Amino acid sequence: MAAPESHRLTRQIVVAMLAGIALGVALNLLGTAPWMQNFVVDGLLHVVGSVFVAALKMMVVPLVFVSLVVGVTALSDLKALGRIGAKALGLYLATTAIAVTIALSLAGLLGPGRGFDAGETTASFAGKEAPPLTQVLIDMVPTNPVAAMADGNMLQIIVFALLFGVAVTMSGARGKHVLNLFNDLDAVIMHMVEWIMRLAPYGVFALIARTFATQGLDLLLPLAAYFLTLTAALAIQLFVTYPLLLRLLASLNPITFLKKMRDPAAFAFSTASSGATIPVTLHTVEYKMGVKNSVASFSVPLGATINMDGTAMMQGVGTVFIANVYGIDLSLTDYLMVVLTATLASVGTAAIPAVGLVTLTMVLGQVGLPIEGIALIIGVDRLLDMMRTTVNVTGDCAVSCIVAKSENALDQAVFDDPEAGSVEAATRHALPPHPAA
Repeated sequence: MAAPESHRLTRQIVVAMLAGIALGVALNLLGTAPWMQNFVVDGLLHVVGSVFVAALKMMVVPLVFVSLVVGVTALSDLKALGRIGAKALGLYLATTAIAVTIALSLAGLLGPGRGFDAGETTASFAGKEAPPLTQVLIDMVPTNPVAAMADGNMLQIIVFALLFGVAVTMSGARGKHVLNLFNDLDAVIMHMVEWIMRLAPYGVFALIARTFATQGLDLLLPLAAYFLTLTAALAIQLFVTYPLLLRLLASLNPITFLKKMRDPAAFAFSTASSGATIPVTLHTVEYKMGVKNSVASFSVPLGATINMDGTAMMQGVGTVFIANVYGIDLSLTDYLMVVLTATLASVGTAAIPAVGLVTLTMVLGQVGLPIEGIALIIGVDRLLDMMRTTVNVTGDCAVSCIVAKSENALDQAVFDDPEAGSVEAATRHALPPHPAA
């Protein structure tokens, strides 16, 4: 019996990722001639990878807006929208607090940075000033929804889509005409997402190969303790924290969940962008995990915007690493301040580029550590960012499943079906038509 198309695509993506790592490391170790660097690494691989990421980002705004409007109108009780939002936000903040606590505990135990010579680096870092939380709250309301969509401001898009969806619901017969249009648009957009996903193995291969060809593995050696400590913390969050929450709060099988995370995890790792992975995350949560659109369309974009468990872990380990490098002892109060600042910063700096470094600047400032210490870890940040994004996206999916289960908005049969997402499974579970991916 032939494997479902979704499984074939997953295997192709995993193979492409491994092949990209092998090629990238080989190119870096062997050294590249100028023509190889110009035409292969900075030429072919750069173009293919950049086009793939651009295609994913192209789908984010229309997919989030249309899907969220459809999801809001699907709620028979609009009070449920506030309930879903409160649960999602509370869980995202809770998982972030857990993440940074794990990171601080592990870093305190292993002590990365002890004996590290801070004078070895000539790099520098200029911190960006983060806006106050009050300004972030004000900026959530778009003065121009079209401009918000053009800029990809996800929080503003979410707010406008929620208001628009509520208005459609309350507009009676006229609103139903608009809803029919959005339902048709949703189906069309999902077909476009399916086209892009079919090209994923090529895009993933190019992105991974260029990253490792450029970064190599030599950068890891001076910072091996920091790199391995953060990697271990991320692994604990991915394979222990989320499975426990799924089992305890939703009585869901964590092994089944992790198996179905293969596609979004591969996309997140290769693109290092939770936002660019939204189309794949939404498809997985809805069609492979059985979460209703009314929950997924809200929780996934919100999570991609404010859920930064992996980033919070980087801030925890990075803070301890920099404190050890400069020989500064942190008190229990300092550790608690890191937990609080990193958790709140996951919301407060959601719309800022390079958010991990920005929030680390804030954290270091709160506990009196030198900001220039960030220069020590910039070299390996790209590789770690890929892993952090994978954790972030996994958290988005886990919270979506937990919230959906609490709202009776999760189809258990779909979640348990290993072939969910294929055309055959869609027919078996009587799901609405959707592209197989």
